[in-house]
Amino acid sequence: MSESVASALWKNFLGPSPAWYKKTIVAFLLLNPVFLWVLGPFVTGWILIGEFIFTLALALRCYPLQPGGLLALEAVVLGMAAPQTVYEEALANFEVILLLMFMVAGIYFMKELLLWVFTKILLRVKSKIALSLMFCFVSAFLSAFLDALTVTAVLISVGVGFYAVYHKVASGKQIAQEDAHDHADDNTVHENHRTDLEDFRAFLRSLLMHGAIGTALGGVCTLVGEPQNLLIATVAGWSFLKFVTIMAPVTMPVLFCGLTTCVVLEATGKFGYGAKLPDNVRRVLEEFQEREESRRNDRMNARLLVQGLVAVLLVVALAFHWAAVGLIGLMVIVLLTAFNGVVEEHQLGHAFEEALPFTALLVVFFAIVAVIHEQHLFTPVINAVLAMDSEIRPPMFFLANGILSMISDNVFVATVYINEVKDALDAGTITRAEFDQLAVAINTGTNLPSVATPNGQAAFLFLLTSALAPLIRLSYGRMVLMAAPYTLVLGGVGLLCVTLFI
Repeated sequence: MSESVASALWKNFLGPSPAWYKKTIVAFLLLNPVFLWVLGPFVTGWILIGEFIFTLALALRCYPLQPGGLLALEAVVLGMAAPQTVYEEALANFEVILLLMFMVAGIYFMKELLLWVFTKILLRVKSKIALSLMFCFVSAFLSAFLDALTVTAVLISVGVGFYAVYHKVASGKQIAQEDAHDHADDNTVHENHRTDLEDFRAFLRSLLMHGAIGTALGGVCTLVGEPQNLLIATVAGWSFLKFVTIMAPVTMPVLFCGLTTCVVLEATGKFGYGAKLPDNVRRVLEEFQEREESRRNDRMNARLLVQGLVAVLLVVALAFHWAAVGLIGLMVIVLLTAFNGVVEEHQLGHAFEEALPFTALLVVFFAIVAVIHEQHLFTPVINAVLAMDSEIRPPMFFLANGILSMISDNVFVATVYINEVKDALDAGTITRAEFDQLAVAINTGTNLPSVATPNGQAAFLFLLTSALAPLIRLSYGRMVLMAAPYTLVLGGVGLLCVTLFI
């Protein structure tokens, strides 16, 4: 009886994850107290970061919330981070949590309009290079004035919509069939569609990655583009225009080179890019569009009109910062559901399925950040850079922030660095001109090289852990590979510009 209970417990632990993965997580949990006793909290803290990144890297084997959450719980139990510190980290990022809870759900109720618009773009723009450049540039433009997570939510919604349409047909069903279809199950896909399905996945992967990179290219440019930008500008006392102009010597060359990289990657087909939309898929999407147009009635047109008006209101509200982004998202939910007749509780519930698991994962991530904070894991790096000659401080700050942001949260890294630099300014260690230079290096350093890994940017992590990632086979390793050329260009050009112009 005891053996059967033990066996059942083991099978239930992390569900269908591979046995080797389960054993690895158990090993982490058993070894961490030993590491803490033998090596001390500082080294164990870095080991914990590595273990957490491991859970992110294998997100397709097991959603990171469970194994990462166990590691975070153990860290708190072992005293490496106090529950109050975890709470304070979550409280400091409450706007991001609100955004995920409500804005992503708001975009869900706008998906009919998004699918209609993007289907027209996808079918009319025949050139993959032009289409990729459009995705990258539009994502950059929107992220400069809106929010990278919101833009990513739009891209995910569109990607899932396209994929679901073709997968249904590839499984032998007619577009007109209204019955439910599980687009995550490939067992029903007909053999003659499998090659086209794989090519379509590659096509969507490249578009999504161009779009995700675009959010980083645009997000670094303005005060509202990323959370750390506003934080840095507040400490530095910069206005919106001052922020744009002081960052421009770095951000504008990087934007140009990033867009050029998009064109080169699509033209050469390297690093997983270059896949084109298969003809069979194009025909299915054209048929889908024709059917949607033919069955469009006054109520459907009214829904599209409402979604369009709310989309305009959303852009205006975000651009002029009427309220916290999450509250604007709640406004979108209320307006779209009220005027489009979505008034039953179970209809609302589906909208929150995408965002809430990631919201929980993000709070777990804040627990890891709390460990970094309490154990002062970044302090030696900060002290070493501040001790350097003033001539090389800006590029070294750029590099230090970039490397740390790849493995941690770029908002946290920016917070730590800008506060240390402000303390140095207040103490008279550096001048105001040096402070401005270092602030530019901190902002660009946390925004640009951090595209190297999904955990470097919240938008990338959101994409990796979304429902779309497993559908298009976008794993942690593949994201790192596809981001590598952009990392080199954005990081290299950014470093050069900081060295020459800042």
